[in-house]
Amino acid sequence: MALLEVTDLSTRFRTDDGVVKAVSGVTFAVDRGKTLGIVGESGSGKSVTFLTVMGLVDPRHADVTGSVRFDGAEILGASTSRLRNIRGARIGMIFQDPMTSLNPVKRIGWQLEEAVLLHNDVTRAEARRRAIEILEEVEIPRADSRVEDYPHQFSGGMRQRVMIAMALINQPEVLIADEPTTALDVTTQAQILRLMKQLQDEHGTAIVMITHDLGVIAELADDVAVMYGGRIVEEAKVNDLFAKPEMPYTWGLLGSLPRVNATAERLEQIPGQPPSLLRPPPGCAFNPRCAYAFDRCREELPELLPVPGKTEHHFRCHLDDAERDRLWAAKQAALAEAEGSAA
Repeated sequence: MALLEVTDLSTRFRTDDGVVKAVSGVTFAVDRGKTLGIVGESGSGKSVTFLTVMGLVDPRHADVTGSVRFDGAEILGASTSRLRNIRGARIGMIFQDPMTSLNPVKRIGWQLEEAVLLHNDVTRAEARRRAIEILEEVEIPRADSRVEDYPHQFSGGMRQRVMIAMALINQPEVLIADEPTTALDVTTQAQILRLMKQLQDEHGTAIVMITHDLGVIAELADDVAVMYGGRIVEEAKVNDLFAKPEMPYTWGLLGSLPRVNATAERLEQIPGQPPSLLRPPPGCAFNPRCAYAFDRCREELPELLPVPGKTEHHFRCHLDDAERDRLWAAKQAALAEAEGSAA
């Protein structure tokens, strides 16, 4: 049994302009000690999916359906008190922007201690010791003195480490990381990813990595789900996805990755803009941007179906198997020719 199981999850926001279909029929599972990568452009529904999982969407303005089971128990629609006991203790979350997630007028030590005291029957002194220990685990120098500092006294990378420390201080079974390396330089990003992997190995934590960066997914994930227009459009083991993606949107994402031997002056880009979740296009949400779309794509939503012979690889696309194989082979041949010319 998976530690976190989400089934047919949908989130709709009621607005003055209409209903925003932020998440539509999302299903996935995360096992203990494994990492699931969730990738897609901004506005694809990644963050809203996990805000819904955590019970952080406002029920006064949102309609949520589906199932979220944590350690075998249903938590979607659970009481505020029950969710409060789970959040921070058994499920931790690293939010996108540490400067807005940390309280600017409270010392770092106080904020970490509060997380311990909320979920454990310990003294303030014991909570302080745990705060210092977790800062040392995330490699904050002079942790015993830096607990007295305020968030603005830390660099961006160090604030991100503090956020990781806060999410891990109660040793949660699941860690949800929403763009944890956004706006960090490459060196700091690599350090953060290495740290998360190290902590996972030590504590057996299940990680959900939400990002638009396929390079991060390749570094950390075991499984990957690609989201577009509020839906999962492809899911697979990470090596299978990079070896042979099946959905044209995923082709576009992979084509935008820089390559050392590429001769083109510009990276490939997906034309157009992501769809409005207030008024999504009929049929396949990607059809207005897809070079291979035909009439069926504009009329009928493709199902999430398995790749023939691969039960763990699913995708949405109306192109038949032979045509997808032909198009992918042509793309690979063109890439090989470009890299050969650069050699």
